[in-house]
Amino acid sequence: MTDRTATLSFSDGSPAVTFPMIAGSTGPEVIDIRTLYGKTGKFTYDPGFLSTASCQSKITYIDGDKGELLYRGYPIEQLAVHCDFLDVCYLLLYGELPNADHQKEFDARVTAHTMVNEQMQFFLRGFRRDAHPMAVMTGLVGALSAFYPDSMNLHDPKQRDISAIRLIAKMPTLVAMAYKYSMGQPYMYPRNELSYAANFMRMMFATPCEDYQVNPVLVRALDRIFILHADHEQNASTSTVRLCASSGTNPFAAIAAGVACLWGPAHGGANEAALNMLYEIQAQGGIARIGEFIAKVKDKNSNVKLMGFGHRVYKNYDPRAKLMRETCHEVLEALGLHDDPLFKLAMGLEKIALEDEYFVQRKLYPNVDFYSGIVQKAIGIPTSLFTAIFALARTVGWIAQLNEMIADPEYKIGRPRQLYKGATRRSVPAIDKR
Repeated sequence: MTDRTATLSFSDGSPAVTFPMIAGSTGPEVIDIRTLYGKTGKFTYDPGFLSTASCQSKITYIDGDKGELLYRGYPIEQLAVHCDFLDVCYLLLYGELPNADHQKEFDARVTAHTMVNEQMQFFLRGFRRDAHPMAVMTGLVGALSAFYPDSMNLHDPKQRDISAIRLIAKMPTLVAMAYKYSMGQPYMYPRNELSYAANFMRMMFATPCEDYQVNPVLVRALDRIFILHADHEQNASTSTVRLCASSGTNPFAAIAAGVACLWGPAHGGANEAALNMLYEIQAQGGIARIGEFIAKVKDKNSNVKLMGFGHRVYKNYDPRAKLMRETCHEVLEALGLHDDPLFKLAMGLEKIALEDEYFVQRKLYPNVDFYSGIVQKAIGIPTSLFTAIFALARTVGWIAQLNEMIADPEYKIGRPRQLYKGATRRSVPAIDKR
């Protein structure tokens, strides 16, 4: 709380009301309007929550104008270079980076929980082979609550902690199982001697008849994708997890709600949409037709959208995109794919977007979804699985946000208000009068 206040006055002669202002450690101040309805009988109206802080948080901070993203105060640029994904998981969950002993203990705990109950294999058989992986993942994550009744109490810190470890550990296994099921291949069990990202890649691409040789460049690229997607403040899926958990439901159900929300093409499906855009351009003639495609993007009447560029929060270059761009070029170089038609097309589109005055003026820079889609495609991950991998990475952020909310003494069940525009009170007429 600060000494500053904000006064709301009314043109209808109602008395003015004063509200306290609260300052965060960084970022804009907020006006505390919790007493607004009690004082005035009025609500605020803010569709999409564009100007509303729904909670206090110490986890992630974004400055969209500066292009800055901080996890617990650490710049994403430093974390992506100096830490691995499990270090970032520890940071988001517990507030500080692990020392050597904590790192060893945490990594061992996660590794010990990577297997899933064998019954999950039979559960998978209920899905069609061609079901979208996010439909499968929504079911699988929700089903975890049926297997772990010992960690269902959201208000028990120890149960929340073991649920967090289980979810972080099992998400790669579940994503890989969903992929293998769609391919008609046998499931591959996790290997404890491998790193988090390497283990995931092996479960994805190995078969019983031929093991998968892990490429360290690709492992590091995937690990970086996980880090860059681990948390992103109060976005739609995080807000969904918080709202769902505010009812006191179990952690697995809350995370399943986040998975369902992430499935939307305007949220987690953006990297899939970006790659599908590249396929469409390629089908229409490839790199030779980029000029025509860009002209359609600039034409307001064409309804053609440039996917994977710009961001609702970042009004500058997305800091995650800078890191992913470097990783993208490293992967293409390591795999010898710079001359592949699809990737040449992607790099041609990137060049135009970074140099064309139309895009520069509007700050429509390539975002993290553009590059992560290209990297995953190069690694061999099918487009339909991109959002499931996003969910894998974002799970730790969802859990950290959930834990923070439950521990907040001001926490209440979420209950947004509304501006009602429907019919006023009326009586039900007899059926012959309707």
